[in-house]
Amino acid sequence: MIKKEVYIKDGWNPKNPNLNMADYYFFEDGFSEEEIKKIKKLALKYPAENAGVGQDDTGHTDDKVRKSTVRWLYDFPSWVTDKLLTMVDEANDHLWDFNLHSCQESMQYTEYPPDGGHYDWHMDCGHGIQHQRKVSITVQLNDDYKGGELQIHNGSNPSTLKKKKGTVVIFPSYMLHRVTPVTKGVRNSLVLWLGGDHYR
Repeated sequence: MIKKEVYIKDGWNPKNPNLNMADYYFFEDGFSEEEIKKIKKLALKYPAENAGVGQDDTGHTDDKVRKSTVRWLYDFPSWVTDKLLTMVDEANDHLWDFNLHSCQESMQYTEYPPDGGHYDWHMDCGHGIQHQRKVSITVQLNDDYKGGELQIHNGSNPSTLKKKKGTVVIFPSYMLHRVTPVTKGVRNSLVLWLGGDHYR
């Protein structure tokens, strides 16, 4: 049975009237310089692999959509995850009120090269293991590069997020976003996805 919505004089009256399913949340100083050094030192011990999407006619990975390398951080120290989960709790309480209870994938350390490293418009949720993703988290691990802007499409125009080392951005995994081509230096980021039950 479908429950009837409850209306009040000036609109819908949800549990939290400030919920916004098309907004993102960020912490400008989420990680300190020292913490970032520790993360990068540990991450570089994991093997790197090409993160291009799809294949061309010759069977090689096609980098038209995505050009970067990733390192899957299996068994990474829990202090990083714990800190991110605390931030997600705050963001979720303020904006989405999702039912989050799982983290089925390892963190991903991403490197975008200076010769046009990028990731075109995409969503983080989809088929396979991606179907359970509800919240995406990205940590800016450096800012000494050019290009490589993180943009989120949450309306008629995309928002370009501030480029600052240590910033943590949290957004629903169904929101379109991209990393524009890097033109100088290497862009490093840390990515994690949280999941939960299907939307109901």
